[in-house]
Amino acid sequence: MEQSLQHIRSSGTFPVSPSTRRLCHRSEHGCSVDCLGAKYPPASSSTPLARTEGPALTQASSAQPTLESKEDQNSVGQRPVSDAKIAAAKARVHRWLQPGQPGHDILISNEAPTKICLLDGFLLYSRDLAGVMDLIDIKLFLLVSHAKATQRREARDGYVTLEGFWKDPPGYVDRIVWPNYAKAHAWLFKDGDVEGELDERVLVSKGIKAQMGRGLDIDMETTLDWAVETIILELERRLR
Repeated sequence: MEQSLQHIRSSGTFPVSPSTRRLCHRSEHGCSVDCLGAKYPPASSSTPLARTEGPALTQASSAQPTLESKEDQNSVGQRPVSDAKIAAAKARVHRWLQPGQPGHDILISNEAPTKICLLDGFLLYSRDLAGVMDLIDIKLFLLVSHAKATQRREARDGYVTLEGFWKDPPGYVDRIVWPNYAKAHAWLFKDGDVEGELDERVLVSKGIKAQMGRGLDIDMETTLDWAVETIILELERRLR
């Protein structure tokens, strides 16, 4: 992942391999411990389904193949954000991009316009991924409770993967997903309690943004508003 992010930052293109032999498989990732009587994939959804290694990462050209993702084949359930809220967010960004507004200078009129790459992951802010964190300019951390993480995970039908289809076995959330989340993020919370209070000093030192003082499981419409405003403000602060 670190190599992929370095490639994106330096070239502005995605590191897509022309060889399917270089595609990594879900079973090759993460947990190799026989926790439930079989080798299971990792708890994190942040690991790319496709990656390149070595020289391929630096070979960006117009002939670079298009990424064909399987993510759009996964069932995600009902969208927790209304069409009206999405339209309002789009309108906010549209106004910000107009001539005379900061976004126009940053993303449109500049000789080298800024490109934005959104990276989503469940375990991105682990200490073990310090190299990855250093390559993410604006870090947004969404808080979740054990109950909500379990409910969201168990509501999914499963995942389309390179091998076919993955469905969590019984007990997977409690034995794999949540323990990995708690272990990865304990350092961001006071007393290591991932359902407790964030350690603001640590977040500030690492440049991680969170909805401080609002508790866990904040609704997605509120989160969307916060994310849009935070990204706009950070882009203005960094690039104007």
